[in-house]
Amino acid sequence: MTKLSIANQTVTLPSGQSIAYYDSGADTTPVVVLLHGYCGSSAYWEQVVEPLSAKARILALDLRGHGLSSGETGPDETNAMELYADDLAAMLDQLKINKACVLGHSLGGYITLAFAQRYGEKLSAFGLVHSTPLPDSDAAKENRDNAVAAIRKDGVAAFVEGLVPKLYSPDNKSAMPDQVERSIDIGKGTSAAGAIGAAKGMKIRPDRSEVLKNANLPVLLLAGEQDQIIPVERTFVIEGPNVSREKLADAGHMGMVERPEPFAEAVLRFITKLV
Repeated sequence: MTKLSIANQTVTLPSGQSIAYYDSGADTTPVVVLLHGYCGSSAYWEQVVEPLSAKARILALDLRGHGLSSGETGPDETNAMELYADDLAAMLDQLKINKACVLGHSLGGYITLAFAQRYGEKLSAFGLVHSTPLPDSDAAKENRDNAVAAIRKDGVAAFVEGLVPKLYSPDNKSAMPDQVERSIDIGKGTSAAGAIGAAKGMKIRPDRSEVLKNANLPVLLLAGEQDQIIPVERTFVIEGPNVSREKLADAGHMGMVERPEPFAEAVLRFITKLV
């Protein structure tokens, strides 16, 4: 383990992309894949992988350009959500995993929806963690452009120092200085190409509300009560007999860090239904 990642395995995909990932190693089902958010890494999940591993085999990836994974970008420096989805599909093929439950945090949720749309046959279930199927607003698209400009001008380190504190609820930002600093350190491990590619990719992602509405698999929607990045109503966009909705009290956009025990309990309630 290093400071910026908990990855303990690496796989090289047919594309040449190297993906680092944490594997709990448990020979059990279901297989649960955790996809972190923007300028994060597998280390975002470090407080919850152990309790989750009691009920599932846990794989936590470093997305391309993040953590210990290599950082090749797509055309025009843009990492479309489909590109990350292709990485995940190729990785599961390499590991001979036929079906998995994929849970994505923020950016990871956008990737999860792209994966569900493109590779639905590989899913046993999926979920959005502090994420949304809705596209960027015009203001959010402008913020993506501003992020790219800031990274080009001042680098990733300065960018994440400004970004990360906003991911925590106002109370937790003050009460959890060590966790905030840890998240900043993780973010500094993101390559400039990885951060720019992801920002450009998020800007162009389409509305994938229909992917959720048409899902005939178990779906988890997990939101933070005090999330100032993606409010609860942008996560809880559907309901139905196949949909589990979990709202974390006293959590912003980083529930797995701000409230790890109730976060793990919420995810366990969901994955134990899959066995």
